[in-house]
Amino acid sequence: MSIKKTRGDFGEEHVCTYLGNHGYEILARNYRKRTGEIDIIAIKEKTITFVEVKTRKHGSLTAGITAVNPEKQRKIIKTAEHFLKENPQHYGRKMRFDAAEVYITTDETPQIIEMNYYNDAYDTRLL
Repeated sequence: MSIKKTRGDFGEEHVCTYLGNHGYEILARNYRKRTGEIDIIAIKEKTITFVEVKTRKHGSLTAGITAVNPEKQRKIIKTAEHFLKENPQHYGRKMRFDAAEVYITTDETPQIIEMNYYNDAYDTRLL
């Protein structure tokens, strides 16, 4: 497994723990379709949340949130539509598209330095 994948998985695990601590149930991780991938799909009460996680090494020159550009957003939305078609029990729920930036050390065993979580990270009506 590549170091980049290992770091990404580490960041996603941290976000899953964060969501669990805030009352979310994780429905899926790394949900893939030909249209794209969604890192985390979670539910809380009547809202289904699709989460994109960007893990960055401490000192990275670009913020993770900048990688969730309009093209990436469109792919996530299309993939979310596939998820809802395959899981009709969730159809009709309020949907939200969140993003998380996780900053980690460059150690062989990374540590979390900081996490920024963005509710409603982008407006799907603008795409």
